[in-house]
Amino acid sequence: MRNNRKVRKLTPAMTFILLFGIVSLFSDMTHEGASSIRGAYLALMGASAGAIGFISGLGELVGYSLRYVFGKLTDKTKKYWTMTVIGYIVDVVAVPALALVGQNGWIAACALIILERAGKAIKKPAKNTIMSFAASQEGAGKSFAIQELLDQIGAFLGPVLLYLVMLVKTDASAFTVYSRCFAFLAVPAAATVVMLFVTKRKFPNPEKFEPEPEKPAPFRMKREFIAYIVGISLFAFGFIDYSLVIMHVSRTFEGSAVLAGTSSLVTEGTLPLLYAGAMLVDAVAALIFGLMYDKRGVRALVVSTLVSAPFPILIFGCRSQAALFAGIALWVVGMGAQESILKAAVSVMIPKESRATGYGIFECSFGIFWFLGSWLLGVLYDVSLPAMIAVSVAAQLAAIPLYLVSDHLRKKERRITTE
Repeated sequence: MRNNRKVRKLTPAMTFILLFGIVSLFSDMTHEGASSIRGAYLALMGASAGAIGFISGLGELVGYSLRYVFGKLTDKTKKYWTMTVIGYIVDVVAVPALALVGQNGWIAACALIILERAGKAIKKPAKNTIMSFAASQEGAGKSFAIQELLDQIGAFLGPVLLYLVMLVKTDASAFTVYSRCFAFLAVPAAATVVMLFVTKRKFPNPEKFEPEPEKPAPFRMKREFIAYIVGISLFAFGFIDYSLVIMHVSRTFEGSAVLAGTSSLVTEGTLPLLYAGAMLVDAVAALIFGLMYDKRGVRALVVSTLVSAPFPILIFGCRSQAALFAGIALWVVGMGAQESILKAAVSVMIPKESRATGYGIFECSFGIFWFLGSWLLGVLYDVSLPAMIAVSVAAQLAAIPLYLVSDHLRKKERRITTE
């Protein structure tokens, strides 16, 4: 019997979202693979906890603060693809270049980390903006969640690739093994660039996905957006960078900053797998909370923050591996929300013609407070773990009232506009 059921085809907008998601998949294989061992790699080269916290924060500061500049430039020139391509190339080339750093070259390694973040600063406002154009047809929460899901599949595969490299290269020193790991990341880096040009060729004008507004309005800082920026800044201030997390893991479970093989589940060889597992949880969390955002709005952000905020207590306040794994699971819930819900919320608040500027402001503030928080928390790690834990948890929880205020102001303005 002939099957007359029609198979629903993907819309052009969803096809674009999926293709761009594959670009992000390979990109995340590259830099998240690096993130899984970067803290231990810097420690091997002699960097202190304070230095790692400072550089991690400085990298985020550069990567986020410059986004305001490139967001404004993107809105002015409307060169969405040009900015995206340049940023991606700088981003993915800087990662495998870490393989060329010498054993005492942690300062050079830090410079490459900052260069990678600069590449992100160039691409992110344009990338998020063209994603928001397609998301206007498919739902902001769902669209950014799908991209984050593909991101995190890449973030899982990258560390697994490095784990396999470590299994093969067992006869070399830890530093040599890590260097070879960074060299192997040139493969997904090249795939990122190839898929980026494939997507660009198929969709040269993604801005056409979203209709032009009838009455274009100049960008202005609405009260709802200001409250939201303050909220996400507090969240960023309290959210501990993974480089500091992995350095703590290496010290706590192996007794030194350089991991050695033991019977423990957390060893030099399993560090990438620990990060890979975290990224799988991130993928699921991003999808769940992204879909929840489309249905529940800011409540999804409140719930994700409440769930993730206690992670420092489990990771830094306990010494059992069960607590560690639970803490990292909560950490990635926060990361999943950061990468999906936070960006989706901006696309709803800011009009099309000035959205790259809005993303630039959002990410600039986020980066400045990520830097300040990472620096302070890195210093507190060496001084007082209880103080570090208290500051981290308190700052994250303090963001929740601001999210609610922002949502209230947005609903109030919408009611006034429709009356």
